[in-house]
This record gives sequence, structure tokens and C-alpha cells, in this order.
Amino acid sequence: MDPLTAPLVLDAFKLYNEGKTIIQIRNYLNSKGLKSARGGVMNFNNVQHLLHNRRYIGEFKYRDVVVPDGIPAIVTKELFDSVQEKLEKNKKAPARHKAEDDYLLTTKLFCGYCGAYMCGEAGTARNGTVYHYYKCVSVKKKRTECHKKSVRKQWIEDIVVNETMRAINDDKMLDAIVSLVMDLQDRENTNLPLYEQQLYEANIAINNMLNAIQQGVLTKSTKSRLEELEANKEEIEKRIDQEKISNPKVTAEFVRFWLERFRSLDITKKEHKKILIDTFINTIYLFDEKVVIGFNYKNQTRTIQFDDLKKATDKNSSCGSDLDCSSAPSVCPQMTNSRKNLDISRFFLLF
Repeated sequence: MDPLTAPLVLDAFKLYNEGKTIIQIRNYLNSKGLKSARGGVMNFNNVQHLLHNRRYIGEFKYRDVVVPDGIPAIVTKELFDSVQEKLEKNKKAPARHKAEDDYLLTTKLFCGYCGAYMCGEAGTARNGTVYHYYKCVSVKKKRTECHKKSVRKQWIEDIVVNETMRAINDDKMLDAIVSLVMDLQDRENTNLPLYEQQLYEANIAINNMLNAIQQGVLTKSTKSRLEELEANKEEIEKRIDQEKISNPKVTAEFVRFWLERFRSLDITKKEHKKILIDTFINTIYLFDEKVVIGFNYKNQTRTIQFDDLKKATDKNSSCGSDLDCSSAPSVCPQMTNSRKNLDISRFFLLF
């Protein structure tokens, strides 16, 4: 196992499992100087092959013979299987970047009734107005008896973004996230404690050998053994240094500083909304009367009742905006009256 490139392979699997695209992972690996098998820069296909490669879970294959744990593993079986599941799901859906209007909840929004993806669609009404909305795949393909209504894209995205900002501005919530990050950091790095234990044992062995020499036990074999132990100690120290470089520890103060920076994002900008959603949102289950938002920390969820949203707005307004409506706004009637008048672009969800 190459101690310099193995951590980058593990990073690739983790990033994809966290929702990063293959393009983003390719750019990350190239920025770290990782080369393809032919010595060139990493491309899209290289990353795809990497993510499918079972050798990284220690599986050795020669012709028809497969040997589990036949070689050192870089990736856990659980992480590998999770990535394979996401890769398979992504094969069934066009990539997000192909959408003319980016659907920010792609890969994260699901129907609360049947659990299917909520896919992004765009349609043009008779007057030329283009509408964007999310629709349950089961309803669209008539797979089940699900009757989930379609909802406007802007409406549901604004709810999710606003709720995420509310969580970020909660000091108690930030304290909880910082605590979880620090705990995860201590538990996630399994190599460093192992190397430190090996270094401790190597020092004990060297001290024992030096004590034996001081007591007059000096032969060719003791000298050779001492040199062997010292070389082993030097190798372990190199591994520890490489591990610290590859996985530097961050302080609680830095984590809090990093999280607080999200408070200054301008949620009127699409790129800032995308940053919030990609960083903090895990899954969203949408019902006709509520939405359940799952965050990326310790399976925390928040449920927002649409009736509560209505009460929180100006009672004198007569549904002047989507957020003022007591239920999820459906698509424009002009679009649903006559299907032949629609110019539909379908963008299915990635996960």
C-alpha cells in the first residue's frame, strides 16, 4: 500500500459518499497530484474505475479465483457498498449539471408518501412562461398509487434554505456540531493510534536491548537486532509524520470559525444556497402538508408544517407569495390543462 496515495483513494470514496460529483472528485485528486495508471492527469473515467475497484476493499482476483482480504484494504466494506449503491442510482438519472436551471435539491428530495425521488421538471405554458417544479417519480411513471402533488421549485428550495440558515444561527446547534466533529475526528483516524502503539513497543524493545548491552551481553546478534529495532522505529516515525500530514487535526475554535462563516452567506444567490444545501442537508421528505428535513449531523431532523408557515406570515396578505400559502403550491394550471402545449425537460434525481 502506498502511504502517500492510499489516503487520496479513501478520500475519493468518502467524497462521493457525501454527495460530491465525479467531476468534483476528479478536480480534487488532480489538485493533490494523483496520477492515472498511465501517468497522466485523472479524468472522469479514471475516477469511475477507481470507485468500482474492489481491490480497495482487499479483494484479490486472479482469473476466476477471488480471494477476500487477499491484499491490504484501503476502504471499508461498508463505505464501498454505500458508494456502489449511489453509483447504481446515479446511472438511472441524468447528471445535475445538464439541467438548464439547477435544481438545488437534486439527490436529496424524496416523496414523503412512497419514498421515491422528487424529480425536477420544467414546462412552458401557452404564454411562453417557463415553470420549474419537483414531481414524484412514482406519480410521473405511474409506478404506484402515489398521489403526491407537484410543487414549485423556488417554494420548496426557499423553505429548506431558510430552515438551514435558522439552524446555523442557533448557537446551541453550532456547539453540538462542533462537539460531534471533535468526537468524530478522534474516532475516525485508526492508523495514528496503531502507529503510536507500535512506536511505544519499539522504544521498549530498544531500551531492553540497551540494558542488556550495558550488562555485558554484546554479541553480533544483539548488535544486529539493535540496528533492526532502530530502523523499525525510524520507519514507524515516518508513518506517523505522514499520517499527521494526511489527516491534520483541527481545533474546536477552527471548526466553530468555519461554521460561523456560513452565517454571512447571501441566500439570495443561487451558489450560496447550493453551498448550504450540499454542506448541511442529508435528506428531505416532502408531504402535502409538511416537510421533514434531515441534516448531516447525528441524524438530526426538523419538521415544518405548512400551516405554521402561513401563521408566521402577515395575516393581511392574501397569499401574495408561495411561502404565504397554507399548502404546497402546485404547478401552473395552464401547464397541466393541455400536455401537448408543454415543452418539458425532465431531470431525474441523483443520489
